[in-house]
Amino acid sequence: MQVKLLAFASAAAALGWRERTVECFESDTPFDLFNRVAPGFAPGKSRVAVDCEYADWDKAVGPGAGEIAIIPPVSGG
Repeated sequence: MQVKLLAFASAAAALGWRERTVECFESDTPFDLFNRVAPGFAPGKSRVAVDCEYADWDKAVGPGAGEIAIIPPVSGG
């Protein structure tokens, strides 16, 4: 299946792109997918969301995932 990878704010700047589409298998984790398009990828304190719900970096995305987003930490005031 194909999934869309999304990167926001500082994550997009670090990766050099905001959106990519990649081939995904049910057993792939979000970390696997981001590392596939950005070898050496390190999420740091960033969160990940699978189909708009927070997920674990090391848990398989499962069947039917359509969108995976990396959400960097933000600060506010």
